[in-house]
Amino acid sequence: MRHLALAAMVVMVGTGPASAQATEVKAWAEKMFQGITTHDFGSVPHGTQLQYSFAVKNIWAVPIQITDIRPSCGCVKATPSTRMLQPHESATLDIAMDGRRFTGPKSVMVYVTVGPDYISTAALKVTAVARPDVVLNPGEVNFGVVRGGQTPTQIVDVEYAGSLDWRITEVVKNGAAPINVTPEELYRQPPTGRQAGKVGYRLTVVLKADAPPGVFKHELMLKTNDPASPVLPVVVEGNVQASLAVSPGLVPMGTVKVGQEKTFKVTVRADRSFQIVAVDGQGEGITAVLPAQAALVHQLTLKCKPGQAGELRKQLLIRTDMVPNASVAVTIEANGVP
Repeated sequence: MRHLALAAMVVMVGTGPASAQATEVKAWAEKMFQGITTHDFGSVPHGTQLQYSFAVKNIWAVPIQITDIRPSCGCVKATPSTRMLQPHESATLDIAMDGRRFTGPKSVMVYVTVGPDYISTAALKVTAVARPDVVLNPGEVNFGVVRGGQTPTQIVDVEYAGSLDWRITEVVKNGAAPINVTPEELYRQPPTGRQAGKVGYRLTVVLKADAPPGVFKHELMLKTNDPASPVLPVVVEGNVQASLAVSPGLVPMGTVKVGQEKTFKVTVRADRSFQIVAVDGQGEGITAVLPAQAALVHQLTLKCKPGQAGELRKQLLIRTDMVPNASVAVTIEANGVP
């Protein structure tokens, strides 16, 4: 069935002269990008780490695999969120362009080949202009992996050299971004004669203590008084690890006879010693045995003793003496039988 469907698709795009066939085959791959095959980052400071995601969708009724990705320049990396797209599945092709590796205008092609039974290649294009008069060091804010509740700080220096009375007038961030940003002007040297003026700013970026667990990526927008580049982007990313976690999160008790008891242990761990103070949601034959002492890792015993036949699903909330992230949930599933 898969081969028949793909064959039909190829026949459909393969009619007409040879030149028309080549055009249609190319269009077939590019249709997965839903008409958006170019992106212009605009004018950015030298050193900026640029990121953009192309949307990809398999619009056909057969699986499609991304078999090869070839950027025309080493300054660009392209990473798919998945290489195998099931029918009608969506994904992204994540582009990272290194503004340290070029100065002035840059145009890069990214060739994305799909298949494997029938091959077609889409040509994507990303462009940017790296300004030599504005420099970011480093070109992005990357907190890396951070434990929940911690508040690390990252510094970005922004320097300008030229004839303008160059200024950062405002720093704009998404309200959901878990960061605080403080800009500070370090120095200002007006131009004299043929010597360019110099301006230096420092951005202090602090991760909030209540940053939610998980990977995050946001963009700071530096507004300037430069009409040629009124807005400059700065990527901020990181990965916050939950300070409290339970494994597994779903407990399959399976079949349990009515009136009989079955036990299961889950592991609750944190980055510091803690105590389990309560387990909410007990009842209908579901109980928990709380550990008496504080520890880094707890083996929490859960018991299931159905009072009647039928499916049973309960969510328990394990509460601790930790703040923040003081609780974590676990779900129990069972089937009571006579």
